[in-house]
Amino acid sequence: MWLIAGLGNPGSRYAETPHNMGFDAVGVLARRHKMVFGASRICSAEVATGEIAGNPVALIMPTTFMNLSGEAIVPFARYYKIPVEHVLAISDDVAIPWGRLRLREGGSHGGHNGLRNMILHFGGDRFPRLRIGCEPENWKGDLAAYVLAKLRGEALELARHMAEISADAIEELLARGIGKAMTRYNGYDAMKADNG
Repeated sequence: MWLIAGLGNPGSRYAETPHNMGFDAVGVLARRHKMVFGASRICSAEVATGEIAGNPVALIMPTTFMNLSGEAIVPFARYYKIPVEHVLAISDDVAIPWGRLRLREGGSHGGHNGLRNMILHFGGDRFPRLRIGCEPENWKGDLAAYVLAKLRGEALELARHMAEISADAIEELLARGIGKAMTRYNGYDAMKADNG
């Protein structure tokens, strides 16, 4: 079984912000594969279950708020005995340009508090993660304010596009393995017309 964890903050106040792009990506997967979210009885999260590319899958959106993501994701994974290598975290990343993805098999939190909390609760960083770029241009001020600000116009359209591309990358991972997905999608750039 795979656990696909979208990181974000619950509630309409945080919808359509850079920090909720993990939620947006799992929302696309749920829509494509006709999976319906409901409150988990195991942890503080909304969960949808189904099958993608022949793999049993649970999609999870913690309702703990971003900084406590691990408090929901890790108990769910442990209850269902999902190995850490099959827990994919999807998050925004302000150090990656808009339109780009970074899929990795593990690594540091890179300053992202949701990933930081997952590492804390897992006791290690061996879970794969898909980071969606949202690097600010000419932003002056607190980065927290930036990632929690509502997206508008072209930025919102790009975020929606990246949610679709992220779902494509996750489907590729589930169908062909993380190595193939990394090769195909780590070079993706939404700002270029031809991505192969």
